[in-house]
Amino acid sequence: MTHTIVHTGQHYDPEMSDTFFRDLGIAAPDDNLEVGSGSLAQQTAAIMQRFEAVCLERQPDLVLVYGDVNSTVAAALVAAKLGIRVGHVEAGLRSRDWTMPEEINRVVTDRLSDLLFAPSRDGVANLLAEGVPAERIHLVGNIMIDSLIRSLAEAERLAAPATHGVAGQAYVVVTLHRPANVDDPAVLAELLAALGEVARERPVLFPVHPRTRNRIAALESAIRNPQSAMQFLDPIPYLEMLSLVRGASLVITDSGGLQEETTYLGIPCITVRPNTERPITCTEGTNRLVAPTRPAIVAAARDGVTAGKRKPIERWDGRTAERIVRVILDGERFD
Repeated sequence: MTHTIVHTGQHYDPEMSDTFFRDLGIAAPDDNLEVGSGSLAQQTAAIMQRFEAVCLERQPDLVLVYGDVNSTVAAALVAAKLGIRVGHVEAGLRSRDWTMPEEINRVVTDRLSDLLFAPSRDGVANLLAEGVPAERIHLVGNIMIDSLIRSLAEAERLAAPATHGVAGQAYVVVTLHRPANVDDPAVLAELLAALGEVARERPVLFPVHPRTRNRIAALESAIRNPQSAMQFLDPIPYLEMLSLVRGASLVITDSGGLQEETTYLGIPCITVRPNTERPITCTEGTNRLVAPTRPAIVAAARDGVTAGKRKPIERWDGRTAERIVRVILDGERFD
């Protein structure tokens, strides 16, 4: 069986993409659609138009899509309309918040998919409740944990905490990029004030997403605090970020992936969102949902959430990709 890797180029940054592929040992894509940024409609339409040409040329038997971004649903739509089977990795996740574009992408992709690869039992339950036939659903585990386990030793060798001057300290890692947190100046100012207060007690490392950096620039006066130990960093590669997270005493984020990674690593995590499509990270992991207010974030940071690695989540064991391959090639089932 042959395979083709297609990179849509959503939010395309050649340097960052190359670094990501290198860090994870991923082969260079056979096709790069180079769609770039744009409005939701522009981006989705461009991906569909360019991906259709790839499908017509290569005639795949299956299109495997991952996650919940615009390229996920765009590729699934193209494949389904061309009569090509679709497999969705990370199927069944639900926040039940229809103001999130990702929730729409998740639900639509799952409805279009022939093979639904769920990362956890709650994902399976969601799909069954929506009427998806059980034989199409496979509990394979979390593919992101495969990457983490494979990369952890190399990440630790980087000693990123020492590089950033926080080795041996109880430091905090922050990532924020969701529109609800960074697009409203009042909300962003409140978040920055909260982080500034946390940073008076321990170092805070904040690799800044380009979207967030643009918003912060307009609020520069709000983050000037000579007593704050907050470091604003440029976006950093996966392995370096994993090294920082591995050594952190706390992570503050609105990222779905970090909720999962910190759960596996046993690192306390504060997620600045009203809901999550990964509730298992709260019920069985080290994650807590917190409102985007200074009192809530500072109190949660001082509490330290719940430290210590919990009982491992079922099938988050580094073998998810192997199970997916066995389903596709050998027709195996994973209930």
